[in-house]
Order: sequence, then structure tokens, then C-alpha cells
Amino acid sequence: MVFYFSGTGNSYHVAKKLAEGLGEKMIDMARATREDAYEYTLKKGEKLGFVFPVHAWAPPQIVEQFVQRLELYYEEDVYTYAVCTCGQSAGETMSILEASLEANDLSLDSGYSVIMPDNYAVLFKAPSPETQRHLLRQADEIVQLILRAVKLERKDFFRVKKGKGGTFLSNVVNPLFRRFATKTKPFYPTVDCIGCGICAYVCPSGCIKMTAGVPVWEEDHCYMCMSCLQHCPRQAIQYGRRTANKGRYLHPDYRKKE
Repeated sequence: MVFYFSGTGNSYHVAKKLAEGLGEKMIDMARATREDAYEYTLKKGEKLGFVFPVHAWAPPQIVEQFVQRLELYYEEDVYTYAVCTCGQSAGETMSILEASLEANDLSLDSGYSVIMPDNYAVLFKAPSPETQRHLLRQADEIVQLILRAVKLERKDFFRVKKGKGGTFLSNVVNPLFRRFATKTKPFYPTVDCIGCGICAYVCPSGCIKMTAGVPVWEEDHCYMCMSCLQHCPRQAIQYGRRTANKGRYLHPDYRKKE
């Protein structure tokens, strides 16, 4: 069983490749959280996987919360692995996830990071189409290696690009990010908004409502997955002054999904 969280498709694509290769089903952690669905039964021999993006050098908060609330039923020891997608480095993301698993009496047998196009338009421009194709091609090659390792059930096997200063970034910068950089107040639609409602439909936290044909962010904080901003067909959603002229990015697989 592959549990995943994805805002703009990178982690969705990886989860899909792994689920297909293992012959297992995918579970969207955001949807499961909204539906308060935390109980699952694993079939004999079925593996337990988690796939998610790195948000400021740590797992998204929803992933940690979901893992801690997860109630699993299985007949024998289960092989557990995790894959995080990131733009440059993952810091101590895998160690943080491992702590969440251990808090729920689960252990992590292997962990991996996959470099993919960055979607955090608050800081970064969308990669050029050529760079996107190059990164996605490399990512698919890495995913095949991960799939092989998971099928072999390799234990104590971690291939994660932590980057320089990973411990500081994960333990100091990430808490600041969660406290100060996840506020929804800076989000707004420009005059180019056509009121299509796509942003509200794709928002995994459900914090966007359409009011008089205009998106309104009703919650103080969100997952900062950039799904609303990146999905907008008119590039009409901005986050303060930081996202103008940054371009937009969605994984090609996710465009088909939506």
C-alpha cells in the first residue's frame, strides 16, 4: 500500500510508479485526513510505503500527523519504506518521518530522495521546459532503482541527499517556516481570475472556498503545497509580490489526473 501526499504532482507520479510496479493501491493522505480515514489492513506480503514532498527540509505537517494517527492491521512484519521528492536537498526529512513512525510503533526499513522540478514559486522560478524534462527523466531512472530495492526488501538502506547544513535547516528553519510562512493571508486572485474554481477543487487542505465567483482562503494556515497557484490556468493566483513572473509548474502526469 502506497500512501502519498502531493500538491503539484511530483510525489503523485513517484507513488503511481511504485504502486504500479508493486501491484499495490495508492491512498491520498490529504483525502484520507479530510475523511478521517486512518484504519487500513495490509494483505500478506504487502509493503508499506510513504511518498511525499519535502517542505522546508521536513515532511509536510499533514504527513507527520497522518503517520502518527495511522492504524494498521497485518498478519506479519511489514516492510516499510519512504520516498521524498525535493528540489535540491532533503535535510533530516527522513529522520523526522522515522520519529513519527516510531511514535506509532512502526519502523522505517529504507528511505530515498528524488530530485525533481521545484514548485515553491514563493522563492524559485519554474525550471525551463528543457530542465524539467531532464530532471523528470533522471527521476524516473531513480524511481526504478528504488522499486528494485523495495522489491528486494533491503533494510537499513537509505539513499537521501541531505545537503549542507541539513540538521540546522530541518530543526531550526523548518519550525520557523511552519509558524510564519504557511499563512494564507498573502494569497490573492488578480483581475485575471475567471472564477473557474480549480484552485478550490485541487486544494488538499480544503481551505479555499469560492465566494461570488472568487476564491477566498478561509483558514489562517495551509500546507503551502502551491497546488492552487500552480494549477490556475490563468496564473491569476499570487502569494504577495513574490510569485509574479516566476512561471508555473505541474508534473505532466498530474495534468492528466486533474
